Amino acid sequence: MLLAFLKLKLDHELSLSYIYDEDWRIAMAISKAIEFTKTENRISDLAKALSHPARIKILKILAQKNICMCGDIVDLMPLAQATVSQHLKELKRVGFIKGEIEGPKICYCLDYHVINEAQKKLKEFFEGIIK
Repeated sequence: MLLAFLKLKLDHELSLSYIYDEDWRIAMAISKAIEFTKTENRISDLAKALSHPARIKILKILAQKNICMCGDIVDLMPLAQATVSQHLKELKRVGFIKGEIEGPKICYCLDYHVINEAQKKLKEFFEGIIK
């Protein structure tokens, strides 16, 4: 299969990259994350994880209880278990929380190393843009 690469520069700030197959159908789009610094990508990732009120509530619950089973979190949330699990998955993906399997359940707790990292990076970011 022959693949062709095409990068379109639409203006100074926007560029699109695609890989096409031999029939010029888009085979895949290429992530633009590599166009930004590691710090910019990390701040964005941390902010994305904090961008839903349910995730904020989950972090507050874990801070109050110090450690918590998924079922306990569900009981304190106005959401279905599957929805809470998806929010836990996103928080775990960026490292805000850790989960350890205890029998058939997962016990969650905050990862204060990542919480401190987020606080530092967001503080530095906002201090850098305030004039």
